Amino acid sequence: MIYSMTGYAVASADSQRGALTLELRSVNSRFLDLQFRVAEELRAAEPLLRELISARIGRGKVDCRLYLGKSAAPAQQQLNVQAIQQLRGLASEAAKAFPGSAPLRTVDVLRWPGVLAEPAVDEEATRAALDELARRALDELAAARAREGAKLAEAMRLRASEMRKRLTEVAPLVPEAVATHRARLAERLREVLDAGVEERIRAEIALFAAKSDVDEELTRLDAHLAEVERVLDKGGAVGKRLDFLAQELNREANTLASKAAGLKIADCALELKLLIEQIREQVQNIE
Repeated sequence: MIYSMTGYAVASADSQRGALTLELRSVNSRFLDLQFRVAEELRAAEPLLRELISARIGRGKVDCRLYLGKSAAPAQQQLNVQAIQQLRGLASEAAKAFPGSAPLRTVDVLRWPGVLAEPAVDEEATRAALDELARRALDELAAARAREGAKLAEAMRLRASEMRKRLTEVAPLVPEAVATHRARLAERLREVLDAGVEERIRAEIALFAAKSDVDEELTRLDAHLAEVERVLDKGGAVGKRLDFLAQELNREANTLASKAAGLKIADCALELKLLIEQIREQVQNIE
């Protein structure tokens, strides 16, 4: 499977600390570049997130944002017995000092600082919730990147197929174009050189034939296209390999254009360069 470096995912879950929301955004990058924005209460979770993301993503700039909100189900508060006993002693002392004062009401007791205690946070439970949340978000991100990658791979296959058609069309034209250009060159040489210099003419024509021989370039272009198709079928993290192949294709197309012995061959070389550039644009988005 081919993966794009562009994708987006978001996942939410409740935890003892509150509502957790993890947002992942990924864009193109030469290497894996992780950026984190984590709620201060969850700062200790960054190493876990870094480890999970690095295990699933090989290349791209990933922006990871972890938010902490209020939980839909409020935490179960407990009475602090020790605080109540202290408050009872203080109330008794106050009643002696102020005999006519009204006794403490229950609502007053509950409002007293420290009477209602929050349950202790289970860090292991929080870590487990974050682990599950991150895996769900990464699954969603991988699915988005895979869908985009499939489209990019199909676009590159179409460009490679078009290039094969151009090579099939140009191959039969090469011998005729070379022969025609060779005849014209011989005629011009005879016009500008004195009679009896056939050896010089044959040498110049042989040199031209060597320089205009594009069989090697056509063979290499065909081999590179076969490798592109093989890499696309193999899948995985193939962006760097495809980028290298695109450079090699472009180099061969440039050589073909410089050796072109006819207008049709030159036009074909230009069309090949255009298709190769379109492939290179797609490759920049692939992991």
